[in-house]
Amino acid sequence: MRKILISSLIFAALTLTACVYVADVQQGNVIDKKELDQLKTGMTKKQVKFLLGTPIIQDPFHQDRWDYVYTLREGDNSVIEKRRLTLFFKADVLRQIDNRGYPNPKKPASTSP
Repeated sequence: MRKILISSLIFAALTLTACVYVADVQQGNVIDKKELDQLKTGMTKKQVKFLLGTPIIQDPFHQDRWDYVYTLREGDNSVIEKRRLTLFFKADVLRQIDNRGYPNPKKPASTSP
């Protein structure tokens, strides 16, 4: 009886340790297509911060570059989704947008007949 109880406890302990749930991990700035559609060169830093929020990376040595980074890690897997949006300013005005991985913003509609 005692051997059966001990072997049952060992078996239960071994099987329960194998059932570990690892949650998905999202880190960084989540920016959707609607926000990207509103982002335009010529905007001020305040307007960009109001639209997209504070960037995850603000380099003190490059005040005119903002990086919005997003990564998704699913369970125990390595990174399965990585996005990066880099904005370059000159005199507090947005001059260049480097979009890697975020949905492409819609193109402005042409007004020609």
